[in-house]
Amino acid sequence: MTRVNRNVPSSRASKAVRLDKYLANNSTLSRKEVRIAVKTGRVLVDGEPASSFSQHIEDASEVLLDGAPVEIQGPGYFMMNKAAGWICSHSSDLYPSVYACFDRPAESLHVAGRLDVDTTGLILVTGDGQWSHRITSPARHCEKIYRVGLAEFITPRMTERLEKGVFLSPEKVRTRPARVEVIRPDEIRLTITEGRYHQVKRMLEAVENKVEWLHREQVGELKLDPDLAPGEWRALQNNEIALF
Repeated sequence: MTRVNRNVPSSRASKAVRLDKYLANNSTLSRKEVRIAVKTGRVLVDGEPASSFSQHIEDASEVLLDGAPVEIQGPGYFMMNKAAGWICSHSSDLYPSVYACFDRPAESLHVAGRLDVDTTGLILVTGDGQWSHRITSPARHCEKIYRVGLAEFITPRMTERLEKGVFLSPEKVRTRPARVEVIRPDEIRLTITEGRYHQVKRMLEAVENKVEWLHREQVGELKLDPDLAPGEWRALQNNEIALF
């Protein structure tokens, strides 16, 4: 995967944090590598060798790694045009992870609303748990818009059922009403306000159809940047971050 390198909004640390977390969030080192760096004297705090990887770093502290200042990166807010064949998990023996594309430790990031390995399109990647919760919380009913390729032609009855809400097995709870726009007989644009497991695929199965391919175009008011090729990502602008 390639990436689009654009400026990442920065932020100041708001409270004291452990040195290992501070370096893991603001350098390319993992927590394990941070501990080794501290033990071997590669880390200075306010001009003195770090005493422990668990020591606390204050806002005004100066941290050097291999003689270079460690700059606060902030949690990071990114959009990616996810390509097929990549997973939104931190590890897998079968597929590459989207987290490998970012120049920061994978453990400092998570996806706000994962996509399946074969699903493409917009994912939002961040280290800000509160921000991602505002996107994924069921109570907020954040809209997700998908373009869906179908195995069978969509019928008025299928559309009616999707828009009313369908029962997904095994939960036996009706989905919230969806919006359906028919693009072609075998392609629709589907808007949902939930994020259940494999929801779009299961909704189409519930109306006796099948998803052939699936692409997410939009989350809330944030649309996938048309300039991003599959596999590319960019940092979100401040006005985009503020949408959630």
